[in-house]
Amino acid sequence: MNKSVSTILRVVLGILFVAHAINKFQTGLPNISGWFQSLGLPGALGYVVAYTELIVGIALILGFMTRYVSAIVIVLMIGAIFTAKLSVGLLGNGQMAGYELDIAFALIALHLVFTETTPLSLDALFTRNREQ
Repeated sequence: MNKSVSTILRVVLGILFVAHAINKFQTGLPNISGWFQSLGLPGALGYVVAYTELIVGIALILGFMTRYVSAIVIVLMIGAIFTAKLSVGLLGNGQMAGYELDIAFALIALHLVFTETTPLSLDALFTRNREQ
């Protein structure tokens, strides 16, 4: 696939993850923690997910450790599907979104796991510096 398309996918996925993290912070991490508890998960996991989404998003935007960060995205999306979204179906139930977006995010991340380092990334900069 064209490296510029991969770059766009990486940056857009990063922006979307930052947006999701910001939404969690604006909603209030105690509220997110409570929602996680309502799903039968540890409340502290809400904090971990919010900060992970923020860090992952920034790393993707910058192109830093893209393959590893993309693997984390896949794990997050699988976790979201099986803990929160599976019961509401692919398209949701009118009160909650389904898991279609989670699948799309995971597939973009899977593409990035197997893509060569893209230009305009810290990964490319570090690779060039190592080769010199």
